[in-house]
Amino acid sequence: MDKSEALAFCDRWLPLWTGNRPEELAAIYAPDAFYRDPAKPEGIQGRAALLPYFRKLLATFPDWSWKADEVFPLDGGFTLRWRAEIPVGGKVIAETGLDLVLVRGELVLRNEVYFDRAALLAALAARER
Repeated sequence: MDKSEALAFCDRWLPLWTGNRPEELAAIYAPDAFYRDPAKPEGIQGRAALLPYFRKLLATFPDWSWKADEVFPLDGGFTLRWRAEIPVGGKVIAETGLDLVLVRGELVLRNEVYFDRAALLAALAARER
């Protein structure tokens, strides 16, 4: 995958994370996709298993937004450096992280998300008080 292909993929994929549309987001993942993020370090295998997780995650953060900062092409995918704005309890948490994304056809085959979620967890804990 070259840089322009990776950016074009991000233009389709990243907006699906905003607006609480878990079915649309899950549809861009392959039936046998693997997904991992800091909340699920063991990972989730398969689109069918991903959908309930995406439903919960996107319902919790319906208004967060994601922007591609830079892509680093790989054979079969890319590494993405991203920026996110996550509204939590009247504040907006700004995060930066990396995703490893492998693509088969037009679908995500593997997605591993890496970021320091300490600020996000602190904001969520403060909201609970």
